[in-house]
Amino acid sequence: MNQAAQSGVPATAPATRDYFAEMYVAGVLADAGWNVYFPRRDEGFDFIITKLVSGSILVRPVQVKGKYPTRDKTAKMRYGYRGKLTAIHPEMVLAMPFFGMDLHAAPLFTVYLPVKQLSPRGGRAGQYRVEPARYRDAQSSVRPHFRRFTDEAGVALLESAEWPAQSPRI
Repeated sequence: MNQAAQSGVPATAPATRDYFAEMYVAGVLADAGWNVYFPRRDEGFDFIITKLVSGSILVRPVQVKGKYPTRDKTAKMRYGYRGKLTAIHPEMVLAMPFFGMDLHAAPLFTVYLPVKQLSPRGGRAGQYRVEPARYRDAQSSVRPHFRRFTDEAGVALLESAEWPAQSPRI
């Protein structure tokens, strides 16, 4: 058995963990009183959430992008998601669980972001960037501006009528 296999830290991010990230986020939102609906086919959104708040039903499509550092991950002042989003909606949630090196543990933290926090990547249709974390000393941490979107505070913001209008991206 090689040293990487013995340490339990993968050389590359395992593709199969994305489903765990989706189920983890769905469970957190269900615990917070949201109804969770999974589509027959994943054609953009991983699931849809609804909740009755102040007499109105809120509906939020959710995409989950789990972050899984590998043993060769280098330090980054801005760490997050850069890539294609197959669907965008003004009420959507981009949920990003940030995992540590231990694949058997829950995420270190999860960021719940409104679409206004996403930056289009110039000249690349459907490509976006959002970097709510830092990565150093083999550990992810939340950047200060994004704390209000993190864990329980982030889940609470989902109930806000102003959710899609949360401050523009930085």
